[in-house]
Amino acid sequence: MRTSRKGSVEMPAFVRQLVKETEKRVTSFFKGGRGGAAGELSEGEEGGEEEGVIPSPYLDRPVLDKHMQEGCASWGITYALASMQGWRAHMEDFHNCFPQLGGELAHWGFFAVYDGHAGNAVAQHCSRNLLDHILGTGKIRADEDVERVTEGIKEGFFLMDKHLHAMACREGWERGGTTVVATAITPHHIYFVNCGDSRAVLCRAGRVAFSTEDHKPFSPGERERIESAGGSVTLQRVNGSLAVSRALGDFSYKTAEWRPVTEQMVSPEPEVSAVERSPADEFLVLACDGVWDTVTNEELCAFIHSRLRVCTDLREVCSQVIDLCLYKGSLDNISIILVCFPAAPQLSPEALHQEAELEDFLESKVAEIYEELSARGDEPDLLSVLTVLASTMIPGLPPGGGLQSKRNCIISAYYQQKEVRRSRLAQELSPTDAN
Repeated sequence: MRTSRKGSVEMPAFVRQLVKETEKRVTSFFKGGRGGAAGELSEGEEGGEEEGVIPSPYLDRPVLDKHMQEGCASWGITYALASMQGWRAHMEDFHNCFPQLGGELAHWGFFAVYDGHAGNAVAQHCSRNLLDHILGTGKIRADEDVERVTEGIKEGFFLMDKHLHAMACREGWERGGTTVVATAITPHHIYFVNCGDSRAVLCRAGRVAFSTEDHKPFSPGERERIESAGGSVTLQRVNGSLAVSRALGDFSYKTAEWRPVTEQMVSPEPEVSAVERSPADEFLVLACDGVWDTVTNEELCAFIHSRLRVCTDLREVCSQVIDLCLYKGSLDNISIILVCFPAAPQLSPEALHQEAELEDFLESKVAEIYEELSARGDEPDLLSVLTVLASTMIPGLPPGGGLQSKRNCIISAYYQQKEVRRSRLAQELSPTDAN
């Protein structure tokens, strides 16, 4: 048995307003505000010119609509995902959520995030076909031999890359690729699979118990392979262009015919780690680098742990993570999958009470700051209120999230004060009764 709900959720209007007030600064920053830095490449992006102009990989304003999905499996997990295009010019993230694989693997689940670059075609194709290639090896069996499962996963990646290469030769393209971070959950193990700079984290008993390692060109082992294959690492990128050292696709970096596929400048080989399951396992997270660019493993683990104590909707928890990353400055596509085990934190009356007290305190501080700034003559704008609030000692903020994680509450309180002031001024200016 498996259930799933999908949806596309729009960002609240007051959040859009905050972005509207800041987007001009960001646009200036990325389109010439740094003296010739317009169009600077982002993580995983390759350069390309059209009539001497490098197009910016960023939008003038972010796309804030979110795609969300949730579901569960009869063997004891629940999950949710959320993704948002954000400031990037194109949405290049895709995902898989298979909480039950069926047949003899009915108690196995598979989840993955694909972070594409130089287009979304490779990420989309892998999201539709990678799992079939892995299962097609015949090494993923219910009796679960760890070595055979690991071999099957790696072999599935190599088959996927070989298939992509045939497509590239047939269709005449060589640019474009995708990173992959995935997990296969079995009755006894959690297999973490990583190829690139997306990341997976396991939270056990309130702490980070495991995390994958990013594959970056400047890492010693990755640099050695790149240079041995005839490439270089410049500006922390492969040949000064590609910001990841392992990926599916990217065949312009896989041209050393005298070397096997695992020893090319960009390798399709995933790192696979089998972690024995524990009753203390709470949740795991798969996320693209749009998340990890702004938060650490420990911060995200602490933040999600705290949110699960005040929210039962896993989609909302994922949504709050995306908002947090956006407010902390993420300029990439943002995608996250959250998988919860039976030991995940449960709704807590005490935590709910503390959360309500925190929001009451924030609302009162916003009102106080608004009145103080208004007394100086001009109506305070949102950023002025946020700036003052940021310098205020505020107890009880969500661990790992800080003040940024409560910005929606703050923005809502700001507009409430703005409306109160507008109504008061309207009453003061209205004509008095002749009597």
